[in-house]
Amino acid sequence: MTKYLISFPSAAMVVPDGELPAVADAAHAVIEEAKDAGVYVFGGGINEAVPPVMVDGDGTVTEGTYPRTTQLEGGYTVLEVPSREAALEWAAKIAVACRCAQEVREFQYDPAS
Repeated sequence: MTKYLISFPSAAMVVPDGELPAVADAAHAVIEEAKDAGVYVFGGGINEAVPPVMVDGDGTVTEGTYPRTTQLEGGYTVLEVPSREAALEWAAKIAVACRCAQEVREFQYDPAS
């Protein structure tokens, strides 16, 4: 089976006032469905209040990201499913729950994971 990253940037999720609890409930329901199906690997949102840092091989820590990296924020889910079509089906479920389109990316095969 292949792992897929399903994600969206924070700005894509535009929810009218008062509807965030319903969106959260719907999103949690999809995640529970994925867990029940045995395809959930992990997921969550990037904590945008904590700035990113770069860590060199010698342990030096500097604030920021790679120069060409765009802002990384939003919500992420990693699923392990038998096909790209299955990943797209799950992405559609997440899109409905979160009320925004989802980006789907395939991880390269790693026999150690």
